[in-house]
Amino acid sequence: MSKPLQAIRGMNDILPDEAELWEQFEELVRDWLSAYGYRPIRMPLVEPTPLFARAIGEVTDIVEKEMYSFTDSLNGEELTLRPEGTASCVRAVLQHNLLYDAPRRLWYMGPMFRHERPQKGRYRQFHQVGVEAMGFAGPDVDAEQILMCARLWDDLGLNGDGGIRLEINSLGQPEERALHRADLVAYLEGHADVLDEDAKRRLHANPLRILDSKNPAMQALVEGAPALIDYLGEASAAHFEGVQRILKDAGLPYRINPRLVRGLDYYNLTVFEWVTDRLGAQGTVCAGGRYDGLVAQLGGRPAPACGFAMGVERLLALWRDQGLEHERPAPDVYVVHQGEAAGRFAFRVAEGLRDAGFAVHLHCGGGSFKSQMKRADASGAPLAAIIGDDEAAANQVTLKPLREAEEQRRIAFDELADAVGEWIFGANNEVSEHGDL
Repeated sequence: MSKPLQAIRGMNDILPDEAELWEQFEELVRDWLSAYGYRPIRMPLVEPTPLFARAIGEVTDIVEKEMYSFTDSLNGEELTLRPEGTASCVRAVLQHNLLYDAPRRLWYMGPMFRHERPQKGRYRQFHQVGVEAMGFAGPDVDAEQILMCARLWDDLGLNGDGGIRLEINSLGQPEERALHRADLVAYLEGHADVLDEDAKRRLHANPLRILDSKNPAMQALVEGAPALIDYLGEASAAHFEGVQRILKDAGLPYRINPRLVRGLDYYNLTVFEWVTDRLGAQGTVCAGGRYDGLVAQLGGRPAPACGFAMGVERLLALWRDQGLEHERPAPDVYVVHQGEAAGRFAFRVAEGLRDAGFAVHLHCGGGSFKSQMKRADASGAPLAAIIGDDEAAANQVTLKPLREAEEQRRIAFDELADAVGEWIFGANNEVSEHGDL
């Protein structure tokens, strides 16, 4: 007997009970995004590898260590499973010329892929909700995106003690980063004995990434490094003040973290992270910021842009920690039947009730009335529709309440939808939305 195959490490099955919780979350998210005027977009899972090297930055952990890249054996193309969504979204916007007439508010949801060490809320196939606003230049969009996150945390019940907190920073503009870079390199060169191998490799290629180091031995060095926020010019400082003013007006607490640089090279001006202490060392559940240069970097006409992404697995882990228990959806009616004629009639009954707008579970696989009734009770349905050959011959159905101490009764097929509606919704409720059978 061959050995059973297992899922790839860090790529997980989502079983029905959990999948229903995912759907509950996704429905809430869709309503939330729609309320802010964002429209859905869907991009391929596989993109050209150069897209991410150009957008994210070649000297980043994602590009250097984490991407699932391969050569297409059929045509030799270099391809990559997308590690994040922003680059793909910008590529799609440019390819289809979506900015030709107006700014765009877009969102997407789906799997991303990074070869990381699996841990709580962080997997090799993980899921993100991404939100992108393109064509908006002012600090108002930055602030709105931060505030809309806060609203979602409230909707999810995650803003209590020990919940999610906000950190913000500004990365300024390229010329400001150049001045900071020169001083940062000089500072780091003066402490070369403390630098780890990653830091030494990035010292001249991408020194800003060193400030994002998680190496405990380098934290004192990082804390003492020149802060980019001290190099902001007048316009960059005004933009950052504009973001803070809106957050303060809204009463949203935040902390300025001068070491917050994000792990992607395309950011400028505002960057932000929503973090928690409940998920171990990897405490970021949502992050983003402004990336005004990326559209031009990928071949389009210069256009401002701002966006963020949140990790679905991490948010669901927090949601479950709050004691959330989803209600398993139950059918309105469970159809029990025995006998050849009853079986054929049962299909008519089930489809007729579905035509009328009811959720119906039709028993399949045979079994005694007793075993079928056990299944009916376990389904959570309030009613069982019982059909034997006698009922089938008479064109009738026996309706039996499963959650209330009421007598079962026989109902003519033509009257079944009204009877089910009355039983479920109450005799005084209108059931006209359910069509007659």
